[in-house]
Amino acid sequence: MRAELREQVTTIIASIPAGRVTTYGRIAKMTEGATARSVGAVLRTLPEGHRLPWFRVVAAGGRLADHEGASEQRRLLAAEGVVFDERGRIPAHCFWPE
Repeated sequence: MRAELREQVTTIIASIPAGRVTTYGRIAKMTEGATARSVGAVLRTLPEGHRLPWFRVVAAGGRLADHEGASEQRRLLAAEGVVFDERGRIPAHCFWPE
């Protein structure tokens, strides 16, 4: 991924407010050429100790992506007040941007 595109993705992720989430696809649409998969690739390759709120990025439909950090992601989101319905989805009012 081009450095400029990676920077766009990380800037958008850094802008997600606490207590809100967005999807890989929504982030991709805010850039100049990223795809949902490439947004995921950026998140997978973040350096150890980064401060980016990676946990605020969720799969389409308001579900947590299936990855080894999913339980930590759910814990961090819940700590910010993000709720999950009985099917494990995050309701629309938690999404950013509106």
